[in-house]
Amino acid sequence: MSRVGKAPVPLPQNVKVSLTDEAISVEGPKGTLSQKRHAMIDVEVGENEVTLTRKDETQETRALHGLYRSLVNNMVRGVSEGFRKALVINGVGYRAEVQEQNLVLNLGFSNPIEYPIPPEISIEVEANNRIVVSGIDRERLGQVCAEIRSFRPPEPYKGKGVKYENELVRRKIGKSGIK
Repeated sequence: MSRVGKAPVPLPQNVKVSLTDEAISVEGPKGTLSQKRHAMIDVEVGENEVTLTRKDETQETRALHGLYRSLVNNMVRGVSEGFRKALVINGVGYRAEVQEQNLVLNLGFSNPIEYPIPPEISIEVEANNRIVVSGIDRERLGQVCAEIRSFRPPEPYKGKGVKYENELVRRKIGKSGIK
């Protein structure tokens, strides 16, 4: 058995899981998420946990077993607690602000970058250089953070750019003045 897949997913009191032939739906205080089901993975909803089992022992099914357990766990955590990621902007004159439904980034280009905020994601800017992105869908949250970071990834010489809060940027030494 998969070490990840065999662990049951605990359900908090205020979270409900419903199954159909083609999807798993999780509903909680923060919202509702759904995920397509794979035919080779069986899902059983107990009183306070969800258990996933596989129908055969092929390599693909074993991989899907752990994947679907993680997806269901992320959905349960998302609708009960939510997810947050922080991005830090480093550089002189670099800043961010939220205007209506857009995140406006000044990252050293001639024009500011306007990033439309998706409806299921909320973005807050703290002190002009810290962006906090939160939402219930972990996959979508990670994609939004990656898109914001891609506008100006941190460079290795001065460290300027947009980085994740706990990301370590390996710095390089510049040219040495050998004459």
